Amino acid sequence: MSRARILAAGDEFVRPDLLVRALDAELGRSTAPRRQRPDVRTLDLGWPTRPWGKVGEVVEAAGDEDTMIAALDGVDAAVTHLAPFTQRIFDHAPDLRLVVVSRGGPVNVNLAAATRSGVVVCYAPGRNANAAAEFALGLMLATCRHIAAGHAELSGGRDWPGHYFRYDSAGFELRDSTVGLVGYGAIGQLVGRLLTAFGARVLAYDPFATAEAFGPGVERVHDLDDLLTESRVVSLHARLTEQTSGLIGAAELARMRPGSVLVNTARGGLVDYDALCDALDRGALAAAGIDVFPEEPLPRSSRLFSTRNLVMAPHIAGCSREVAERAAAICAGEVRRWLDGEPPAHCANPEVLSTRR
Repeated sequence: MSRARILAAGDEFVRPDLLVRALDAELGRSTAPRRQRPDVRTLDLGWPTRPWGKVGEVVEAAGDEDTMIAALDGVDAAVTHLAPFTQRIFDHAPDLRLVVVSRGGPVNVNLAAATRSGVVVCYAPGRNANAAAEFALGLMLATCRHIAAGHAELSGGRDWPGHYFRYDSAGFELRDSTVGLVGYGAIGQLVGRLLTAFGARVLAYDPFATAEAFGPGVERVHDLDDLLTESRVVSLHARLTEQTSGLIGAAELARMRPGSVLVNTARGGLVDYDALCDALDRGALAAAGIDVFPEEPLPRSSRLFSTRNLVMAPHIAGCSREVAERAAAICAGEVRRWLDGEPPAHCANPEVLSTRR
């Protein structure tokens, strides 16, 4: 292969220098002969300082079509976190052969347009699974043990909050508590392992999980209602689909045990948040920990800001330095395999591989 031209379109999280460093490390391990090392150019799209949004027909993208068209001039392969790849961009990037997105899915890529253009699209599943699992556990501890509420009272300059020492107000331990996981993919399985180390009883509901996924210490539940009624903590790890949208509504919250806790680090659309606010306001649930919302940024008029016993985070469960580094490394691996003529590890449109330009 002649000297390839690669665009590393990063941002303030998966930074261009991380992508370049990962490419250098990965390509240095290659044993395949090449005439020249690739020419790598960089682009900084500025997210999150500059917000993401809909660009053309793709969602959750940062940047604009004109900037990308100019940056892709003569480029054979692009690695990115959030850069948009629309029909218009593919139409103006005739040399492009490969796009690698450092996310769990290439939502910022028009996959049909890429396929029509003969461009292989790869992605980075599992890059943030450990970070999201740890964060879910953190929200459980913050809610079950009043960590966030206690901090708020102290930092607000109120009287010493001794009421937490009353039996009826005291938090509860994860050890020997029943924790129900709704969704048992990569993240759910990691959460299950962490909880078993705490000594919790772990239930998991996922109609799509294989039997082999359920390791020691995790009980498979075939009915969501059973999980809700038995669990002291319910943690959501399901994908958002037409079938799971609004999965936890007023009826499901009513089935949860009095004084239980709901944690959502998956997708905001899984929960009816008005119903959740109702349950918290009347004391049916002890607390909730939420990292994801139907609308982001969350509007200041949202009822969630005035609901008691609610711990919120700005969609950062999957955000850590290690995630950015791991994502860059996964992308670099796909580029190295492409350059070496090997099949990709995570291809979103494998039908292109048989007709690769």
